[in-house]
Amino acid sequence: MHTSTHTVLYDPDGLIEAELPLDREPYESLVKAVLAWTGEDTLTTRDLEQIALQLTGHARAVASDVRRRADQLPKSSGPRALADVVLREAEGRLSATIEGTVRCVQNRARLVRALYERLDRLAAALAPERVAP
Repeated sequence: MHTSTHTVLYDPDGLIEAELPLDREPYESLVKAVLAWTGEDTLTTRDLEQIALQLTGHARAVASDVRRRADQLPKSSGPRALADVVLREAEGRLSATIEGTVRCVQNRARLVRALYERLDRLAAALAPERVAP
């Protein structure tokens, strides 16, 4: 007899995920470290593939947040149009095969950084305008 302590949730619209904040700090630190790499590194191909997988998964999560926030803006708004461009670019880059190379990992890190930049700009666009005193 097999028993499990895991519960499978059916959430096709991603509503549960939308309520969970991203654990941003560790990924921003990873992005910073990856982009600081120069020359030959001592990491193996498998290590690089694992880092690329981590960054890919996180990029997908951030892209989902970007999409949710962009969808809150009018279709004709500039910030939404820019988010759509970034998301199309992200989709193309995320569909590329992961390679165990520094170049691949750094490209994934740049993508995560770009998605966070867009997410922050969307948050600012959605924030109520501040009234000058």
